Amino acid sequence: MDDDARARNRLLTYTAVRFAGLAIFFVGIAIIYTNLLRPGGWPQVGAIVAILGATDALLAPRILKKAWDRRDRDQG
Repeated sequence: MDDDARARNRLLTYTAVRFAGLAIFFVGIAIIYTNLLRPGGWPQVGAIVAILGATDALLAPRILKKAWDRRDRDQG
């Protein structure tokens, strides 16, 4: 795979992982304030899901980048 294709695929993966974390965060917010899981919302569960989503959106792309950098360094 050439460098441009690898960079494009990595950017798409990086963006998808970040958006997945944001989607999980918004599901958590929906759990807190809507009748998604039970009438009246469920703040305890929603808060946990929202925190996990925010953490995923912030940390997972960095972990991916470190893994990619390590693999590039080992290959080169």
